[in-house]
Amino acid sequence: MAERMLKFVGTSQAMPDKRPAAERRRDFDEIYSNYAREKAAEQAARCSQCGVPFCQIHCPLQNNIPDWLKLTAEGRLEEAYELSAATNNFPEICGRICPQDRLCEGNCVIEKGFDAVTIGSVEKFITDTAWNQGWVKPIRPRRERTESVGIIGAGPAGLAAAEQLRRKGYQVAIYDRYDRVGGLLIYGIPNFKLEKDIVQRREQLLRDSQVVFHLNCEVGRDVSMEELRRRHGAVLIATGVYKARDIAAPGVGLPGIAAALDYLTASNRSGLGDSVPGIESGALHAEGKNVVVVGGGDTAMDCVRTAVRQGAKSVKCLYRRDRANMPGSQREVKHAEEEGVEFVWLSAPQAFLGKDHVSHVRTVRIHLGMPDASGRQAPQEIPNSHANIEADLVLKALGFDPEDLPEALATPDLGVTRWGTLDIDWRSMMTSLDGVFAAGDIVRGASLVVWAVRDGRDAAERIHSYLTTKALNAQRIAAE
Repeated sequence: MAERMLKFVGTSQAMPDKRPAAERRRDFDEIYSNYAREKAAEQAARCSQCGVPFCQIHCPLQNNIPDWLKLTAEGRLEEAYELSAATNNFPEICGRICPQDRLCEGNCVIEKGFDAVTIGSVEKFITDTAWNQGWVKPIRPRRERTESVGIIGAGPAGLAAAEQLRRKGYQVAIYDRYDRVGGLLIYGIPNFKLEKDIVQRREQLLRDSQVVFHLNCEVGRDVSMEELRRRHGAVLIATGVYKARDIAAPGVGLPGIAAALDYLTASNRSGLGDSVPGIESGALHAEGKNVVVVGGGDTAMDCVRTAVRQGAKSVKCLYRRDRANMPGSQREVKHAEEEGVEFVWLSAPQAFLGKDHVSHVRTVRIHLGMPDASGRQAPQEIPNSHANIEADLVLKALGFDPEDLPEALATPDLGVTRWGTLDIDWRSMMTSLDGVFAAGDIVRGASLVVWAVRDGRDAAERIHSYLTTKALNAQRIAAE
């Protein structure tokens, strides 16, 4: 191993080739090319094989990162894929969209002074190779079970749970109100970060594994929760959170001001070939416009980079804190700056100006004061520091809250927390309704895709325990 690993001293960090900013501004293709096999092995060999792998500890899925890096360095890619897939249902997706700079790579022990191992790019390379070589196979359980599970939501949490439950032999049906599988993966994340055929081949794999999809099916409207509970031995709610937070400021209702997810969904639908009124009318298209995005998370980064590709005249991102306190990936910020996005740090919108359409955003400068209860410095307005920024399109990227699920699902007995998320027993992941479980953002609040995958996997285990115990109890009663 010593000959193949520990190369970080003599081998520099090297990401896959990144297309020039001037080129990638013109299309929605992924910005990185793939590693060549030799380059992936070379970068994987930089792993120090440390005794306490902080990269693994700080991965929500506890991926066996040092182990599959070692296998990649040795050219044992099929084994590397099997090890990677053992803990992650979508390694090629996480390799593309996870903020590795905040998770695994940000906690690599060689990061200080030698730059981190390029874990995400190697993870993507391993799984893309597995798909190309035909190593990814549909699930064929050793034993089919008669019990079925209904899953509400075809996003990452629901899909991860479905795959895990199929491996155990359960009959799985997924219900989703949208017309495509993937949730945020298909409609919320732009192609330059995650090309849609990557998601669609996962959908096909699940279909080939006998997972049944009921699309354009809204629970509470097209089918009741009561019916799902009769139809299935257990139900998992994995709807995610999509209710956009708003700004309490004068003029916020002016035409030309839109929610970030509406804008991203319109762009993604257009890219998939759908007819989108907001794109056709130009209301949700940035071409030739001065675009202002309010917010500092990953959704804001998706908006500014999409606007650039749509041909915006200018793109500015307003954030009330500084770069160091930005919640989004620093790597994404760097990509955006390379592509021509201007960041207006320590600035917040105070009003939106215009008569029949937004024309300017009135901003105020911000000073970061003492830390608040969360440990972050509280933003405070600086008096008499106003400025007007020209804007033809304003996108609000302020995060998401859960909708009123008891009302949406027509299930008033479904318990919720004071934050509006579903209230569950964290040991069993069951809601206030017997046999109804919940996972993902609808429980933890808006979070990362990798956490949704983790929650979906955990929920599958809890559902398996519940159904197994239920079957044993039924057998015991029948025997008596």
